[in-house]
Amino acid sequence: MTGPADNILIQVKYKDVEKTFSGSPEEVWLLLNKFFREFLPSFEIASRLMLSIDLQKLANECDGIIAFSKEGPNLLVSKTRLTDNETLTLWLLAAYVGCKLGFIGCDCISREELQSKLGKSAKITSTRLGELVKNDMVVKTTDDKYRITTFGILQMQKDFIPKIKAKIG
Repeated sequence: MTGPADNILIQVKYKDVEKTFSGSPEEVWLLLNKFFREFLPSFEIASRLMLSIDLQKLANECDGIIAFSKEGPNLLVSKTRLTDNETLTLWLLAAYVGCKLGFIGCDCISREELQSKLGKSAKITSTRLGELVKNDMVVKTTDDKYRITTFGILQMQKDFIPKIKAKIG
């Protein structure tokens, strides 16, 4: 029979999950196998269903469309070549990328600032932002600013950025 001196301790860390198994070698082996058999497949499935952004890929895709200076983000595409929604989401995307890369302090932009950048009336800007919120591309924050959503970023990568690049040639 095995005693406490024969017990082993195994600690498994996988991404954000940490699990410790202790006991006899046979018990730990069975628990460890059960963990890998039951937990990992469901964790992998859940990971594939989770929306996530590859910042390096996103930054590469934005090359030639947005840029940053000491004054902040800039669109390198004339707004006359963009729809209102493309312009608004591009500014919010620039804020996101700039914040993630440490160029600017916040990934949110006020409606007034977006209106100024769009060059349209308050009514048109509010209507377009409402459409983007309704389509889950953008969220309105508690301090009445706007931020692009993870879904919005992925939509930009899938649909908007290729269309914008095609427009600018």
